[in-house]
Amino acid sequence: MKTFKHTSLIVLALLLAFIAQDVSAGNTSGKKKSDQQSLLVIRGKVIDSETRQPLVFATVAVKESNVAIVTNIDGEFTLKIGDLSTSKTIEVSFIGYKNKTIPLSDLKDNGSKNIIALVSAPIPIKEIVVKPLDPVSIVAKAIDNIDKNYESVPNLMTAFYRETIRKNRTYVSIGEAAVEIFKAPYDNDLRFDAVRIYKGRKGSDVERMDTVLFKLQGGPVTVLELDLAKNTESVLTKDAMLNYDYKISGVVEIDNKPHYVIDFIQKPSVEMPLFMGSLYIEMESYAITEAEFGFNLSNKEAAQSIFIRKKPLGMKVTPVIASYRTKYREQGGKWHFEYSRAEVKFKVEWNKRLFNTYYTTMSEIAVTDRTDQEVIKFAGKDKIKYNDVFSDKVGAFTDKEFWGDYNVIEPDQSIESAIRRLSRRLKFSDREQNK
Repeated sequence: MKTFKHTSLIVLALLLAFIAQDVSAGNTSGKKKSDQQSLLVIRGKVIDSETRQPLVFATVAVKESNVAIVTNIDGEFTLKIGDLSTSKTIEVSFIGYKNKTIPLSDLKDNGSKNIIALVSAPIPIKEIVVKPLDPVSIVAKAIDNIDKNYESVPNLMTAFYRETIRKNRTYVSIGEAAVEIFKAPYDNDLRFDAVRIYKGRKGSDVERMDTVLFKLQGGPVTVLELDLAKNTESVLTKDAMLNYDYKISGVVEIDNKPHYVIDFIQKPSVEMPLFMGSLYIEMESYAITEAEFGFNLSNKEAAQSIFIRKKPLGMKVTPVIASYRTKYREQGGKWHFEYSRAEVKFKVEWNKRLFNTYYTTMSEIAVTDRTDQEVIKFAGKDKIKYNDVFSDKVGAFTDKEFWGDYNVIEPDQSIESAIRRLSRRLKFSDREQNK
């Protein structure tokens, strides 16, 4: 059985150390700098026009520009536009729905949320039954076309990164950052991307906890490994394909273009834990424009060895959910990395304790702007490394006045509210012990 070196890199975004953790520093209020240009701030919610249900991870982009953001788990977004000379419209897109273009003049500025309803775009099944379709050959063509479909020159991207850790339903760690990404070409043997923090923030006035917490390694560096079109070794190589079974589960419309939906799952004969999920492949170009996948956790012992870096004696930790998502955006005939998200849930059992505890980690990154002009690689000392702990480093980049002008993913719960809940769980005895 062939092993793939990047299997560990993809799940490395969620390698955790169970140690006592300090969650500290960082004012979380956002204020606009007085010396910066005025912004048009659009708040909204994207929903299904029939069911009125929120559409999660829909893309909201300023047309004819590189500015974009995604909706949160409630379908909500906040889009801040500083340069109105480029475009006067936004475009909203989501899997299986018709794109919607809206003039900025039709949207309320910085007031109550704008409700944007998307209409589903069913594609008649007859459109794909013109000839027999082989899902294996479709995936193989997608692999063959990676160099053609994705960027061949380096890009400099600005992005928003957030990571959270919940103990049961309570947030115990929250951090955010505006980051810069050096995105290397996809058709180059040296495809290594790099990330550096520009501005950051995390919970305020939170000291040592009376519990055992996770520390999440790598931060935005490792969540970028979910870019399957670049980090292909685990799923998108001809060798990797030998480990999976494929089927066509349907056809959907994304960005007004029909896509094959190809489901994949590792073959029963493959013992090493791999992945399962769906690839969204554009019919004409065979570009992979989205991917939803998870890690196979059926082999609990193997999964534990991959996800857990270290833990205290007497603790048993079992990953129960590991899900990932990646999206790309097309501009100028090339597809660019736009968004990725990783969420993993763990069950923690202690010897001689009656009840289990569940920890859920989430990390996501959304590209808010990019350029291919005058792109220079980052200096080694500036880059975040795989063994860095984001929550330990982000405090050095705090700027409380920065966040009013920057595009972020609308939180499903405000960072301030989550930290207030966290603070109430402190024990003063721990504070005294750490003076």
